[in-house]
Amino acid sequence: MKNRPSVFAVLIAATLIGALSLSLVGCQAAKSPSSAPTADSSSQETTPAEQPAAATNQSGETLYTPAYKPNGKEVAVIKTNKGTITVELLGKDAPITVGSFVELVNKSFYNGLKFHRFEPGFVIQGGDPQTKDLTSEQVKAGGNGSIGTGGPGYMIAGEFVQNPNKHVDGTLAMARSQSPDSGGSQFYFTLGPQAFLDNNYTVFGQTTKGLDVIHQLGVGDVIESITIENATK
Repeated sequence: MKNRPSVFAVLIAATLIGALSLSLVGCQAAKSPSSAPTADSSSQETTPAEQPAAATNQSGETLYTPAYKPNGKEVAVIKTNKGTITVELLGKDAPITVGSFVELVNKSFYNGLKFHRFEPGFVIQGGDPQTKDLTSEQVKAGGNGSIGTGGPGYMIAGEFVQNPNKHVDGTLAMARSQSPDSGGSQFYFTLGPQAFLDNNYTVFGQTTKGLDVIHQLGVGDVIESITIENATK
């Protein structure tokens, strides 16, 4: 099955509508399509996780429903080569996104991945498994040309229409393609408030520590590890 990264694939990945479908894809607001975070809809094949759910997206493709149910107290500790970022996860408002994220973290999915997209004053995006075996310099050079299209092997439903959380400085959100239900593993951090993304991309975390670290990140920087605190055993 083809993956569909997501907002900037953070929502971001290549060129949103058209060239990029940024993991922040599908943004129809004030920013130009090429600047929205997206995950390309023509993602690479990866090994899919077990999919117990039967929900489908607009194209009739099966969506993944995570087994993990957030308790609303989860905190993600993201260690990068530039420092550590602490994020309060918003499982109450985005239970599917947070549940999937926690499951991927528990499988060490993100360890060693590199941030592959940087838009100054907008977003920094990562979460594409295709960057794992590439050096930082290779990612900076564009890798094999498909960076920004990878994912976990499944897609999840978007949770942004009724989501009250805003894109403020340091917000953690899910990138996607133009399809509302195409998030996977790619995420982005906002670099300053991005109100036009509100209710267009799933916000699933807010940074509580390490905002200065986020603003130091660039293409090729490494996600050394992510751990989840306060998760239900």
